[in-house]
Amino acid sequence: MTLSRAYTTCRYGQLHYRQAGVDGAHPPLVMLHQNPSSGWEYEPLIEQMAQDRRVIAFDTPGHGMSDAPPAPPGLSAYAAAFADGLAALGVDGPIDLYGYHTGSLLAVELALALPVQVQRMGLTGIPMYPAEIRAAKLREAEEFPVPDEDGAVILDLLTRLWAYVVKARDPAQPLSRAIRHFADKAYILDRFTWAYRGVWSYDYTRLGQITCPVLLLQPHEALRKPALAAAALIPDISIRDLPQLDRDIFDIAPEVLARELRLFLG
Repeated sequence: MTLSRAYTTCRYGQLHYRQAGVDGAHPPLVMLHQNPSSGWEYEPLIEQMAQDRRVIAFDTPGHGMSDAPPAPPGLSAYAAAFADGLAALGVDGPIDLYGYHTGSLLAVELALALPVQVQRMGLTGIPMYPAEIRAAKLREAEEFPVPDEDGAVILDLLTRLWAYVVKARDPAQPLSRAIRHFADKAYILDRFTWAYRGVWSYDYTRLGQITCPVLLLQPHEALRKPALAAAALIPDISIRDLPQLDRDIFDIAPEVLARELRLFLG
């Protein structure tokens, strides 16, 4: 399995993606990542899943190496950019989706935008906190200070990011991987609230409009309770609980995730 990186196009310019595997008996699997990250976090899972299908992992516009929108676009517009990218790649047949955290809502929006194309969808960590918590998080995102000349805003973010990504990582994750995750997330700290504005203002009644079968593949992480609450709104959903996993799941147990996704997707 050889993973390659390339660009397609979307309404915001160039859309970067990682790809591995070949078209065959299974629909291509499109992966959408969390915020603030890029498709890089998926590389261990791409390697596992690409053994029997084509896998495409986009960098969300403004993340990784994808061009940024001119302003925060909202989750449906991000999803429209993914639809642009798939069309530009000539991927116009059936596809499956997988989304993690912010990527779970992006996957939902892409499934709603392409209801005929999307066959099945795996989700992890749907961030449907109670309404009052989402409202507070939205205010924080909208009022977050802009970067300043002396770097106080960004340096504070970097300190907190290092504490969360590196110091609080799963003990099984190598330091070198944690540092790479830190760098990946740090790249967009000047606009990290853009996607969160869409997350915390999201209309979760849209989950009830999903027409494809869905798998909630859920570790025992901080988002487990919100994800289970969100799952109750999805018409055709199966839940696979993963109590042995918490965070850093793509580095710790990609083979476990791949096994469960493959059982569901076929």
